[in-house]
Amino acid sequence: MVDRIRLGMVGGGKDAFIGAVHRFASRLDGEYELVAGALSSTPQKAMESGALLGLAPDRTYGDFREMAIRENRIKGGIEAVAIVTPNHMHYPVAREFLKRGIHVICDKPLTSNLADARKLAKIAHDSGALFVLTHNYTGYPMIRQAREMVAKGELGAIRVVQVEYPQDWLTEAVETTGANKQSEWRTDPARSGAGGSTGDIGTHAFNLAGFVTGLELDALAADLQSFVPGRRVDDNGHVLLRYKGGARGMLWCSQVAPGNENALRLRVFGEKGGLEWAQEDPNYLWYTPFGEPKRLLTRGGNGARDVAARLTRTPGGHPEGYIEGFANIYAEAARAIRAKKAGQPIPADVVFPTVDDGVAGVAFVDACVRSSARNAAWVRLG
Repeated sequence: MVDRIRLGMVGGGKDAFIGAVHRFASRLDGEYELVAGALSSTPQKAMESGALLGLAPDRTYGDFREMAIRENRIKGGIEAVAIVTPNHMHYPVAREFLKRGIHVICDKPLTSNLADARKLAKIAHDSGALFVLTHNYTGYPMIRQAREMVAKGELGAIRVVQVEYPQDWLTEAVETTGANKQSEWRTDPARSGAGGSTGDIGTHAFNLAGFVTGLELDALAADLQSFVPGRRVDDNGHVLLRYKGGARGMLWCSQVAPGNENALRLRVFGEKGGLEWAQEDPNYLWYTPFGEPKRLLTRGGNGARDVAARLTRTPGGHPEGYIEGFANIYAEAARAIRAKKAGQPIPADVVFPTVDDGVAGVAFVDACVRSSARNAAWVRLG
């Protein structure tokens, strides 16, 4: 047995959705122990949340700066911190822990604006600490297999990328009802950033396309809408993508598409064949070599490769998905943290989204907003 990595958390108190997801994920492989937290900006709620999670009162903080300072000083202080706050707090929170050499595992998007994203990237690189961004879909086994197949040239030169992420939970103005805390901050540009659906789920789609294909975006043209009257951020977006090297892409993100829950889907087409993957059916990857029948590759079964098997916990036919995707990111982070602690290189097969991927995601949102304001003009990432 090895000692568990001492983990702290900022945000994610009682009634918070994503904090619980991160805690589930961190515990799944027994790599982490949650020992400290600043779980709410309201001190009383922070203490109540800490008590519910079994945290010691003196390791439960009402302020993230106090937490960073004290945990850095005490014996047995945290080695890593999970940041699960609204977007506008990612930068100030991460900064406090990074400058003290504490590893950061941060929910996406990286920050609420591009200036903060760039500053945070510099701080992260200068700190020597790890920065892990939890684009959890990159942790799905069949996505890792798709990435490997593209990298090995099995599709040939990539020509077309199509990615979409429709939801329907903001079809009505739920943010005005007081019944959904998430909807309130996710539609508030002061907390979410200038992008609504583009920042919340469009960044997932953009990141996934780049992760699998390895393509770098050159320019985009975005047509964003706020269909719900009075909504201050976009709730739907259509984006054309021009990649360096000549590939072309289309991205659709929407939170006002009735009948869709989390319908993230990726299609990649090259000169030799195509791949198709759907998040709501994540254990399957469709592969079609040009001129041959379509082939179904399954996680843990038919056609699965070592790169997928390494991230698989259950036998084929038993579904894995959302929580396990997060857990795979946490597991990869754990291997990297342990390597750093031992003064060894991070293993070559460890893969997780980095602070630089986060900057690219925020630059994507920024470009979408700028393009749409110019009647969907073509723009380059800022």
